[in-house]
Amino acid sequence: MNREPVSWWSDHLQKDANLIVYGRGGYPIIVFQTQGSKCNAFEDFGMVSELSDYLDTGTIQLFSVDNFDEDSWSARDADPAWRAERQEAYFAYITEEVVPFVHERNGSDLRPLAVGCSMGATHAAIAALRRPDLFQGCIALSGVYDADYFFGGWMDGTLYENSPTAFLPNMPATHPYVEIYNQRQIVLCVGQGAWEEDGIRSQRVLDEAFRAKGISAWCDYWGHDVNHDWPWWKKQIRYFLPIVLEDIERMRAAEQDW
Repeated sequence: MNREPVSWWSDHLQKDANLIVYGRGGYPIIVFQTQGSKCNAFEDFGMVSELSDYLDTGTIQLFSVDNFDEDSWSARDADPAWRAERQEAYFAYITEEVVPFVHERNGSDLRPLAVGCSMGATHAAIAALRRPDLFQGCIALSGVYDADYFFGGWMDGTLYENSPTAFLPNMPATHPYVEIYNQRQIVLCVGQGAWEEDGIRSQRVLDEAFRAKGISAWCDYWGHDVNHDWPWWKKQIRYFLPIVLEDIERMRAAEQDW
């Protein structure tokens, strides 16, 4: 399996940022890390190995990016406005630096899929829901999608844009993104076991918003034995990824027929 570490100075973050490319081609997937982790975490916890058959056959190509939550979601004692700006800078780094790199290295104009577990799921959902023009969708596993959980009720316009449970319910049903969402693959999954309470709560808010606006997102709730942990995320990614890839391929074929 091809494994290529890449780093550059990020103008948006004003610091060095790293990512690891896995595979030589296939459908591009941007992988976000769990809270407090860097780009190697997805590999260290066995997820790259779990997907090795997809990588070895050139079905997918992973772009595993650094997490900088120490400046934003995790920095609970810092000024909240600064924390919100740091999250927005991270979002700009992903959309304006990483996505163009993915297109260049993947050799295609395919919209990448956003994938993550826990805090990584939060980032994946933010990316897919804020910029469906850039992302084909997301597989978000055990995320918490409201800023209140991290900011204790504080909110400004910047943080609002990074809180899906705030901006999605308020999005008008006539917003052009609603139609685009229905041309994407949006998967949110949470277990109902240990440490999943806030994920269940915030996913249900998004589930209601999707239904109210006629958005065909897939919000799945696994059993009461399904905990917030890597063994279950491995099972979930194996379950959802082939379904999502098949749906993407079917949609792309239909677009070509048009």
